[in-house]
Amino acid sequence: MAQAPDPASPDAAVQESRPKVLINPPVFFSSVAIIAALVLFSVILPKTAETFFTDIKDWIISEAGWFYILTVAILISLVFFLAISRYGDIKLGKDHSEPDYSYTSWFAMLFSAGMGIGLMFFGVAEPVLHFSDPPLADPGTIAAAKEAMRATFFHWGLHAWSIYAIVGLILAYFSFRHNLPLTLRSALYPLIGKKIYGPMGHAVDVFAVVGTVFGVATSLGFGVEQVNAGLTYLFGIPKNEWVQTGLIIGITGLATISVVTGLDGGIRRLSELNLGLAFLLLLFVLALGPTVFLLKAYVQNLGAYLSELVNMTFNLYTYQPKAENGPQEWMGGWTLFYWGWWISWSPFVGMFIARVSRGRTIREFALGVMLVPAGFTLFWMTVFGDTAIQMILDGTYPELAAQVDNDKAVALFHFLEQFPWSGFISGVATLMVVVFFVTSSDSGSMVVDMLASGGHDDTPLWQRIFWASSEGIVAIALMLAGGLGALQAATIASALPFALVLLLACFGLLRSLRIEGIRRLSFQTNLGTAPATIHVGHTPVTGGWKTRLRGMVSFPNRARVLQFVREVATPALNAVADELRGHGLEVEVRESDDRVTLVVSHAQETDFIYGVRVRGYARPSITMRQLDHSKRHADTDQYFRADVFLREGGQDYDLMGFTREQVISDVLDQYEKHMHFLHMLR
Repeated sequence: MAQAPDPASPDAAVQESRPKVLINPPVFFSSVAIIAALVLFSVILPKTAETFFTDIKDWIISEAGWFYILTVAILISLVFFLAISRYGDIKLGKDHSEPDYSYTSWFAMLFSAGMGIGLMFFGVAEPVLHFSDPPLADPGTIAAAKEAMRATFFHWGLHAWSIYAIVGLILAYFSFRHNLPLTLRSALYPLIGKKIYGPMGHAVDVFAVVGTVFGVATSLGFGVEQVNAGLTYLFGIPKNEWVQTGLIIGITGLATISVVTGLDGGIRRLSELNLGLAFLLLLFVLALGPTVFLLKAYVQNLGAYLSELVNMTFNLYTYQPKAENGPQEWMGGWTLFYWGWWISWSPFVGMFIARVSRGRTIREFALGVMLVPAGFTLFWMTVFGDTAIQMILDGTYPELAAQVDNDKAVALFHFLEQFPWSGFISGVATLMVVVFFVTSSDSGSMVVDMLASGGHDDTPLWQRIFWASSEGIVAIALMLAGGLGALQAATIASALPFALVLLLACFGLLRSLRIEGIRRLSFQTNLGTAPATIHVGHTPVTGGWKTRLRGMVSFPNRARVLQFVREVATPALNAVADELRGHGLEVEVRESDDRVTLVVSHAQETDFIYGVRVRGYARPSITMRQLDHSKRHADTDQYFRADVFLREGGQDYDLMGFTREQVISDVLDQYEKHMHFLHMLR
């Protein structure tokens, strides 16, 4: 793992003088041009634009709905397979990498970026709407209540998060493990190779930029309705376009500040704040609502959801007659709408969760992204949705159904009226909606900036401000022109071509994982007599047991290990390189301050990489430290090793104390395994 440069080194000076422009011109300028053209189309001809995009969306739902259903079924199956397969131990990064964020921060950012705002908007509204108009049951009955919660779980549960998970997994795997750009184009590397850096790759990234900008912009436009509704309820502020324009400007300003402060300073802290507020609001409703009923309902809802999971996944209501307000129309307006929405948002959310998931294993990533946010989401829907349905069924607040049907944006605030301190709680809910919008906007801006800059996350300040501001400007322009409906329809329709790209990327991921599995198997294969120079603990036994013991309790400093790398490891790698060149191979030995690396090129095959680097570690406990009689190390808490690393990352063994011949022997052992891996691929 590369160490941070010394502040006095030339590398530090380079970092201080970062370029003022860091963009990928084909992606940046093409995206800006397409966004401007679509906005002008929707502003100048809003009715034409809405009719055009809505017709496309309706055709897709009618004629290609089966493809959406099948695609999502494949994706959720693939995520579960990867979680339980032998590939689950592979890290999203080099073998020695560690997670960048704690579990709390990680889950908070997953939750906020994925669908936090949706829970505020639909937590009450969707279960009540399904209860009033279920696909099969009689409206307003106990059967309708059960079906309403089962449908809500289906739309907000494992399927939605599996779509986000697979996109994030593909991006994180190819970027962090194979050093490809953290952009959507990298997902196609196993299929088109280096062509991802050409027009095909540019086109994929442009698609992701445009989809993300319009997705965030349309959410801003529609979402401020709920913020406006909350302010109207609390302070009597009128509900109109000009108030909503001001809200978009304010939210965009906050998002700009957040994205400028960076992932750690802004987005992470806002996400943690909102997750904390969400827990408090959830506990408030749970404690003051029908607590025991809700706990029992959650268990029953979860059981009904899991028992019907396969049936619901593939159910197209094919044998139900087509009729107005019938099951097929319900599915098109709800299930297919959600599947298209999740798929169209997956480049943004998937790329964001990939960015914050470096160092996790595939199993940890798959289960974490799928189960934890989904479990919280489903519990939220039970607490808010079942409480609202219970209010209607027992006559406590029967008017709620009509109010939700009339205006979904105010559903949450009418619901909270039935609780103590409703004004204060509604204020907290409004604050949560604002912060959720800010986290969606700033994380969206960060993702777009990375896409438009070729995967860089250290871009100049003006670029981040540009994209954060653009989302707000697009939202305002479309809202005032009445074009948000057109762009929402366009966003849903865009899910169809991306679903095709996503299936190809999944095939590429499986192909790459298969190759990695073969490589791991080949490296575990014993190709001959085990080297006599290495024993458990990886310290050479030459010199007898006393030498071995001395190596076990020795804690060398950095200077000593650097000397070993210069005087033993480097000459050994150069000797191997000279011999390989004599056999016609292209070989390079790279040297830097703290490492030396041997690279053997194999044309179209995977290159062989063997390196030795200096790494610091915390010293063992005081018991082991007492064995070290070297006074010069007695006052330090760190020691250093000459660690071996391969293409996949660190190998967790130390070469300190090896002779030149022993280092050469270890290089040849690893190279023999690499050649065996190439042979198995054929």
